[in-house]
Amino acid sequence: MAVMMELSVVILNYKTKGLLRQCIKGIELLKLKKNYEIIVVDNHSQDSSAKMMKESFPHIRFIESKVNRGCAAGNNLGVKESSGRYVMILNPDITIFEGVIEKLISFMDDHPDVGIVAPKLINPDGTRQISCYRFPKFMTPMYRRTPLGRLPWVKKDLRKYLMLDDHFEKINDVDWILGACMLVRQEAIDKVGLMDERFTLYFEDVDWCRQFWQAGYRVCYLSDVDIVHYHQRMSAESPGLKGIFSKATRIHISSAIKYFAKYLGAKDLKK
Repeated sequence: MAVMMELSVVILNYKTKGLLRQCIKGIELLKLKKNYEIIVVDNHSQDSSAKMMKESFPHIRFIESKVNRGCAAGNNLGVKESSGRYVMILNPDITIFEGVIEKLISFMDDHPDVGIVAPKLINPDGTRQISCYRFPKFMTPMYRRTPLGRLPWVKKDLRKYLMLDDHFEKINDVDWILGACMLVRQEAIDKVGLMDERFTLYFEDVDWCRQFWQAGYRVCYLSDVDIVHYHQRMSAESPGLKGIFSKATRIHISSAIKYFAKYLGAKDLKK
């Protein structure tokens, strides 16, 4: 009788060959006692990522997408090929410490009503990244991407959105978590469905978490479980007025419009 896979790790790569290699090596060095698989999806990088995977990790399932259809579609390719009880959606720019995966799985085993759980993301210097949020209001993306966010009354609103008014010394139920690292229950995916592929970049994680809440599953953030995220917001490359005209801002606003159009007239979720 075949042993059921405990965990499927899905890593979506787009022109991050070095980070991808580091991420995979880090996972393999953990010597996980769980029965697991790694699935790497390349989102049409058109670089040497495929060559690196075939030479360095021939034992890992590698899916080459012929086109770059975005984050949601790319992750979905991996999830469709997964066979684990749990699926970990993971960015290549992540370093996982020993014991983290076991803690996340243990939490899910103990809380069958949780559909998604995420660890705390930290910077390489140990400071906490903001990675859990309340659901956005219509103007939230504009506030975050433009100088409007500097207005005093807007700052107060953004603090609430970023959950800076909350305390993280405990396990929190949150509206949504950043998709850089999330452990998802496969049984819940079967009920909720895959990520909405209309979101090519940004809001795919917001939307998915909202769908889980609507299906009756909790989304949780574990403040006592840390992983390193080598992340830099693209908007930081174009601060101030320049940010209004940056490509990242245009994509973000476009995804926001799709999100709010999808839930137009929907009632606020009550947890």
